[in-house]
This record gives sequence, structure tokens and C-alpha cells, in this order.
Amino acid sequence: MTRTRIKCCGVTRVEDALLAVGLGVDAIGMVFTRRSKRCVTLAQAQAIRRALPPFVTCVALFMDDDPARVRQVMQDVQPDLLQFHGDETDAWCARFGWRYLKAIAMGEGSAAVARLREFPGAAGLLLDGHGLGQAGGSGQVFDWSLIPQQTAQPVILAGGLHAGNVAEAIRVARPWAVDVSSGIEASPGIKDPDRLRAFVAAVRSAPSATEVLA
Repeated sequence: MTRTRIKCCGVTRVEDALLAVGLGVDAIGMVFTRRSKRCVTLAQAQAIRRALPPFVTCVALFMDDDPARVRQVMQDVQPDLLQFHGDETDAWCARFGWRYLKAIAMGEGSAAVARLREFPGAAGLLLDGHGLGQAGGSGQVFDWSLIPQQTAQPVILAGGLHAGNVAEAIRVARPWAVDVSSGIEASPGIKDPDRLRAFVAAVRSAPSATEVLA
């Protein structure tokens, strides 16, 4: 049985990362684009990275940032995956020679579906609820039924997920993983332990993609 993976994004504190990992979260995301209210300093990121145990994926998020900024984070933090949330092309994302996720803004509806084919080099596609050109982490839900049943890459579902709707989202979208940020926060960048526990429990109680298809 393949279980639905969980990525906890917008992490700014070591204690939040460790709580998430202790609950079985698979990946920790940190935001490095300075326009975000969840942006971490390099020192914060290094502390979180050092605290992560083996087999937990560290993801560094950018949005139309200067290549020098991306390379600095790669050197100083050594993330396992890069994640690009802006207008970056597939070639631009691939220039760093590192595995990456590409976020697709699904807020505009069916017009966004064509962009799922524009990033063949991505290790996975993160489908978020914001509109084109907007930042992620906005807590906006999109129409999950828009997601094709077959995609070339694994789908990570994001956008307005919380403990109350994530099980239904998994049932409808059948994603490889779910990504949560605002849905488990007390304030931007500060995770609420009770909300995080409830979210993980809701994901674990939901049928996985393989169970839904069986």
C-alpha cells in the first residue's frame, strides 16, 4: 500500500520541524523568497536543516529569485529539493542541476491544466490554489476535480488544505503527497501543534491513491 506523503511548508522554527518529523511528516519546506512573510534567514534554515534526521526531505522554496540567491541557499543549506513558485521556465529551473518541484497556479481554473505539461524536467508538480503570478501559502482552495487522472510526474496537492478537508482532497485528487502551510499555523511561519497533529491524523485516516483506485 502506498500512503499519501506529507510536506509541511513555511517552517521557520526548529521546534516546529521536529514536531512535524515526530508525527511522521515526510518533508519540511522552507521559504527563501524575501517577498514572503514566512521567509527564513540562512541561519534559521541551517539550524532547521541540521535538526532534521535522515530520510526526511528538506525543500527550499523560491519565487522568481535571482540565480545567485538560489545558489547561495544550495551551498549554505544543502536542501534535497528545490521548489519554484513563480514564472520560472523548465529550462530555468533545470539550470541548477538539482532535483526540483514546480508549483502550478491552479486558481484560474481549467486554463491552468495545460501548464502541467510545460515542466518535463520537474521531479513533481505542486498544484496550489493561488492565481497566476500570486504567491503560494495563501490558503486558497481550487477545484480538485481539474487534476487529470494521469500525469507525467507525481502530484503534490496544496492550497487551503487543513484537517477538515484534506481527507476529501485525497479522495478526489489522489495525489502522491499533500502540502500544508497556512492550514496548520497559529500565525504566518508559526505552526500550531494541535492543528498539525489533527492534519497528520486526517491524512493517515484517508484512503491512499492506490486504495482509491483499487
